[in-house]
Amino acid sequence: MLKIYKTTAVEKKLKKAKRFSVDSWIDMVSPTQEEIEKVVSVTDIDEDLILKMLDEEETPRIEESGNAILVVVDTPYLEDDDGHFTYSTRPLGIIISENNFVVTISPTGTNVLNDFKKNRIKNFRTAKKTRFLIQILLTTSSSYQRALKIVNRKIEIKEETLAKSTSNKDLIDMLDLEKTLVYFITSLRANDLVLKKLSKGIVLPLYDEDEDLLEDAIIENRQAIEQSEIYRNILGSITDTYATIVSNNLNNVMKFLAGATIVLSIPTMIYSFLGMNVDLGVIGKFPFSALIILVSSLTLSILIAILLKIKNML
Repeated sequence: MLKIYKTTAVEKKLKKAKRFSVDSWIDMVSPTQEEIEKVVSVTDIDEDLILKMLDEEETPRIEESGNAILVVVDTPYLEDDDGHFTYSTRPLGIIISENNFVVTISPTGTNVLNDFKKNRIKNFRTAKKTRFLIQILLTTSSSYQRALKIVNRKIEIKEETLAKSTSNKDLIDMLDLEKTLVYFITSLRANDLVLKKLSKGIVLPLYDEDEDLLEDAIIENRQAIEQSEIYRNILGSITDTYATIVSNNLNNVMKFLAGATIVLSIPTMIYSFLGMNVDLGVIGKFPFSALIILVSSLTLSILIAILLKIKNML
């Protein structure tokens, strides 16, 4: 899919354009070969830069080729697996060409650019390429923080659920959340390296306003890293705690069953002995001998049960 945008000179708002023009923004989502060739012919961007961004496993970096600079960052991506929503990360490439074009490429699309398309970003102009790039990086960092709030809420819900009952599905959901945080931490750290390289002003020239904006993006990104690490540690503690609880509950059940087996074995042993045709003497001739034996065995079982309870073995 290929779309062209440009901010108007009078209204200073982003609008869709029908044709390629200088200072326009070209947004490409899983583009076809025909669309790639069309963009390359207009912008003179190296085709390899665009083709690389069709790989979902591309890592954040800065790459120069010909008359263009490619900046790759990882963005949060919400996946839908039969109604089960989980977060992962997907690469977003921003190409800035010397002939005043900005091209964004993503293999699966990203919500990071939606705020730009809906004119929610202040002081956004497609003609200001460096600022546009930094604004994308700042929005990416902010999108991670929004996603982390959702992840944190899910952790709290699962914690409440596990406090009542522990099921395999709940534990698997906790594992999915931990995987999400691992993806986030890895991607955010890689994005941090890109931001640091840009802050040196070697790749692209930075104006005072751009430097302030880039500093905000670096701070937001580092805050997202810290939040991800905190949530991951909390999640790990919760998982370990409930694993211990499950193990402890199993031990309690086994302890109860062992104690109950000892208590119930007393009458069994007595009646097994009496069933061996031994002479019971006076007791055997007493009319209530069966009742006496039953009461005696039950009394002995109760005494042993009380003893095991005192010893915390039942």
